[in-house]
Amino acid sequence: MLLLVKIWRAEPSCGRSSCKANLIKSWAVLLCASLSESLVVCDVAEDLVEKLRKFRFRKETNNAAIIMKIDKDKQLVVLDEEHEGISPDELKDELPERQPRFIVYSYKYQHEDGRVSYPLCFIFSSPVGCKPEQQMMYAGSKNKLVQTAELTKVFEIRNTEDLTEEWLREKLGFFH
Repeated sequence: MLLLVKIWRAEPSCGRSSCKANLIKSWAVLLCASLSESLVVCDVAEDLVEKLRKFRFRKETNNAAIIMKIDKDKQLVVLDEEHEGISPDELKDELPERQPRFIVYSYKYQHEDGRVSYPLCFIFSSPVGCKPEQQMMYAGSKNKLVQTAELTKVFEIRNTEDLTEEWLREKLGFFH
């Protein structure tokens, strides 16, 4: 927030309302990000916790995904969809363009040296254009879900079109 105040004061032409609106939006995003570190908005449904535990120890060697959403009325993260044998490109087609989703994705990763691993990835899809209320609710619930699922490979996309095989391999390359 201090950075935005400095920008506001340093920008003499920032008297226009559109400039002020952009600064306010930037402040809201920063505030949302800092709150999401400690804020827990929604719990995780018990049946979903069990499903995630079983998914973590699955024996199948194909790509698979669990897509989750927030039930606003119950204040719970719940199962939305499950997919077997789904590529990252097919997965992006299953995601809503203007609504956030959480994805746990088991991906068959072929290393350059021929080894194969099956990393479990957490992907937070928070598309541009979502309602601020939704963004806050999802951002505030993300860490609790990541901890519950015991995941370490955590990624975020702001545009569903970014979810590609190339993008995922690039992100996973950091870990392998």
